[in-house]
Amino acid sequence: MNKVIDSKHNASYKYFKKIATKKSFRKEENKTILVGPHIINSCLEVKKDIECFIRDEKTESLEIKEIIKSNPNIEIYDLKHGLFLELSDLKSSNGLIALIKIPIEVDIEIKKGLNLFVDGIQDPGNLGSILRTAEAAGIKSVFLSKSSAELWSPKTLRGSQGAQLNLRCYEGQDLLTLFDQVSLPIYSLSVCGDSLYGDDIPKDLILILGSEGGGINAEIISKSTKSISIPMHGSIESLNVGAAAGIFIYEYFRRHRLNVGD
Repeated sequence: MNKVIDSKHNASYKYFKKIATKKSFRKEENKTILVGPHIINSCLEVKKDIECFIRDEKTESLEIKEIIKSNPNIEIYDLKHGLFLELSDLKSSNGLIALIKIPIEVDIEIKKGLNLFVDGIQDPGNLGSILRTAEAAGIKSVFLSKSSAELWSPKTLRGSQGAQLNLRCYEGQDLLTLFDQVSLPIYSLSVCGDSLYGDDIPKDLILILGSEGGGINAEIISKSTKSISIPMHGSIESLNVGAAAGIFIYEYFRRHRLNVGD
């Protein structure tokens, strides 16, 4: 039997709300929420465990009904429409939320191919965009510095559409220490550097992406084999880090992976 929640004072609702809004509580509980059937389906496809479904009482979606029908052993909480909107932090309801355990990558592995090192990107939307592009291009590993945005926050998940479910992502990393453990070329993406289009890109590579305001930490830049820039015309001084990362990643994809079948 479904559990009905019609008050924000309900103990279960308070718990869900803390997971949705408080980073420290997500870390303590090692849980987060996935908002919307698309990202929930992505979670189910990679066989990650879902603890419970949280459903808008007004939902009529056939997609949501199919998700619930296909997973009959997962507990369901039915929320009043207003409470669902408050929990999802959206202006309109997409009908379903899932509570999940946050996957943890224990064994750090820097593989062949393109590895992303994220140094202090603060905006969850930018980080989510980069993760989404990384998954689409077949990148396997992303390493995030301690000062980067939270990997499993609802806002990052919204921007990535759950791409981190299919990537090997390592949060809270000391990037300088990691550099000492690898022999791969290290490229930093910068406004000053050799043109992306006039240089060879090694197939096995670390690419460093810096924060929106300050760029890449100077000590980290000093570890770079090369700085790479994206040519620009007109009065624009720099690109959004998510857009810049996407341009580099797909130029790498074009050179090394396109039509290869991997």
